[in-house]
Amino acid sequence: MKLDMLVLSAHPDDAELACSGTILRHIEMGKKVGLVDLTRGQLGTRGTPEIRDKEAEAASNILGLAARENLAFEDGFFTEDKEHLIAIVKAIRKYQPEIIITNALHDRHPDHGRASDLVSRASFLSGLIKIETGQKAWRARNVYHYIQDRYIKPDLIVDVTPYWEQKIKTIKAFQSQFFNPGSEEPGTYISSPEFLLFIEARALEFGHSIGVKYGEGFTSERNIGITNMFDLL
Repeated sequence: MKLDMLVLSAHPDDAELACSGTILRHIEMGKKVGLVDLTRGQLGTRGTPEIRDKEAEAASNILGLAARENLAFEDGFFTEDKEHLIAIVKAIRKYQPEIIITNALHDRHPDHGRASDLVSRASFLSGLIKIETGQKAWRARNVYHYIQDRYIKPDLIVDVTPYWEQKIKTIKAFQSQFFNPGSEEPGTYISSPEFLLFIEARALEFGHSIGVKYGEGFTSERNIGITNMFDLL
């Protein structure tokens, strides 16, 4: 299946937190969007990999993804070696996306920056014909990095105001991870009610900076070109 946009994320729920509004907007525009999670979140304090698999499926249904899969890398310990790079190259060549979105360049969780580097390198390698995987070589036109816990100045911001309530539903599909007053599992940084307020505050900040209510920010690996200045907000 050829996709227009492929999101590759270190953990199930990374994309829902950071760029699900952007995903929803582009799906409504008729674009095919898929998601590849690198790990099953095996080291998460709350829940289990099996529970998170089911939660990811529920979130995918809300988003309306064309495809979602999990590469089952070892959470916390995957490295930038040939084995992991080739696995991502195969995923990119499988879906042939025009745009790739991945983790923040650096962040509170070390997996995020490591996944960011891994996907960036694999995106380049995927275009080299002498790397043989039994697939056609493919290089996406652009690679963007969403912004997560640590603030990074965005290169572009997507207006996600019309999709905010649906974005929150995708996040809350991961019931084991986020605020749930009925849960008896240990409290974590992301399970407090304040964490979801932080997510909203960040979106309000980004939205305010472009004159809308809610925004999602991204950094770009190259300069951003346009053909029509009137397309800008």
